[in-house]
Amino acid sequence: MVNQFIKRIFNPKYMIKPSLLKGGLPTAREAYGQLLTLAWPAALEGVLVSLIGSADTIMVGAIGPAAISAVGITNQPKFLMLAFIITLNIGVTAIVARRKGELDEIGVNRSLKQAILLSAAISLIMTAVGIIFSRPLLLLAGAQPDFLEAAIDYFQIILVGNFFTGIGMTINAAQRGIGNTRITLRTNVAANLVNIFFNYLLINGIWIFPRLEVRGAAIATAIGNFVMLVMSFSSVINHKSMLDITRDRNWRFDERTLTGFWKVGSSSLVEQLFMRFGFFVYTALVANLGTIPYAAHNICMSLINVSFVFSDGFGIASTALVGQNLGAIRPDLATMYGKVGQRCSAVAGVFLFALFALLGKPLVSLYTTDAEVIRIGAEITVIIALTCLVQTTGVVMLGCLRGAGDSKFVAIISLITIALIRPVLSWALCYPAGLGLIGAWIGLFFDQLLRMILGYIRFSNGKWTEIKL
Repeated sequence: MVNQFIKRIFNPKYMIKPSLLKGGLPTAREAYGQLLTLAWPAALEGVLVSLIGSADTIMVGAIGPAAISAVGITNQPKFLMLAFIITLNIGVTAIVARRKGELDEIGVNRSLKQAILLSAAISLIMTAVGIIFSRPLLLLAGAQPDFLEAAIDYFQIILVGNFFTGIGMTINAAQRGIGNTRITLRTNVAANLVNIFFNYLLINGIWIFPRLEVRGAAIATAIGNFVMLVMSFSSVINHKSMLDITRDRNWRFDERTLTGFWKVGSSSLVEQLFMRFGFFVYTALVANLGTIPYAAHNICMSLINVSFVFSDGFGIASTALVGQNLGAIRPDLATMYGKVGQRCSAVAGVFLFALFALLGKPLVSLYTTDAEVIRIGAEITVIIALTCLVQTTGVVMLGCLRGAGDSKFVAIISLITIALIRPVLSWALCYPAGLGLIGAWIGLFFDQLLRMILGYIRFSNGKWTEIKL
């Protein structure tokens, strides 16, 4: 009986009502095989991207909690500067996937070229803005006097790397749209190796290199980001690939492509702004707890970010397959691949729950030797374990909605959960209720729980399959 239940849950033929079928369905082996072929490079890529930040946190950890806090406090300002690029890239993946489904190779490359030009302009502007306003941004994020100056040094340097990252991320977003997730894996492997190598030399002052501590970690990250950009560009100068910027010299903008970017991206921009507002407020209220709790918080955020990317890998794969099948007028297959991705991510969530529940303290100890930071962090990993169970499904459901162009609804979810529920509930539990850092993480858990529930309801009603791009 249990085997029969599992079979019905995981078999694609039970995921779609017969009345909604537009053609044949792949077998379970074919469906999961196709999704996993796209998902594992995307998931591993995400882990490696997260490890860039984690490597900086781990390798400056020996300097002390203030250095960990200096690196961690820059995360939200950094992603605020990347918000417009992230918004653009959501549209790039959705439009490129749709054009591939329509077998429009010219449209695929036209979308890529226009995206590169937009990305370069946006990256340059946001890098300049971030450097000029670095001090007020970090103060707004909650930087404390004992690590503010180190945080400013680190932030201004990584913003230079952000310029390279932004363009590389856009090229990788187009690659995801055609289903090529392996090139983005290779670029991020290289970026991580370069980052770790120069971290070792520049943080500690090894061989002929000066001891730069936190600034050294930032320089290493920027060098790794430049390597990633060079490799990303080389991937689209390839006559054997569908994406090839040398195939046609036409780099002019056209209304259809820009309209598609705007249709998906405008709501995604609102979503990003809601998210950044909520994250900023959340980070500031945690930072005000003090350097030691905030150092523990940053370590735990690094851990949950690494776990997040496992489900994000399934989300990226589902997004590409959803877009391609909607372009091919197969909403039934788009729905099926969304459900296949959700099943896979749920299994990953159970694995991550066990990992953090059993190995929380050893994982925190990788980042620091400070006993108090380890004690606080080990308590938080229990909440991380529970969060992984709901976060994994939520990421895939919302990824499918974005891939279909239903980004307006996703923006509304972000307003409700991240901009309102998380900061308000976290503040109430953190300060009036006296739970401190644990209260802030309980707020994060309920944010993720509600995102999962709302995303699942929206996905289940199927209206997203009717959106035209």
